[in-house]
Amino acid sequence: MTAPVYIGDEISAAGWRLAGARVALPGSGEETAALLSACTAAPLVLVSAAVAARMDAAALAAAGSALAPLVLVVPDPQGEVTLPDLAARLRHQLGLDA
Repeated sequence: MTAPVYIGDEISAAGWRLAGARVALPGSGEETAALLSACTAAPLVLVSAAVAARMDAAALAAAGSALAPLVLVVPDPQGEVTLPDLAARLRHQLGLDA
């Protein structure tokens, strides 16, 4: 079993590296390629919300809905990019919003 991969900023990557994750620090325009590369090499891929916001939406959605590897978007430590409201999304998908 290989280590998980964190894709994000340099400061957060230092913490994830201490926790045993491999890290990817993509440059501008390299975010989607980093995601696709990590998906072929790790059982778990963690993507910061800030980097996820710059990724190709279709590629991120496809990776997130795949059975393997598990791809999760984690909160941005600076709080500049918020995570989507999962409860609102589920209510909408179930037709419960008015």
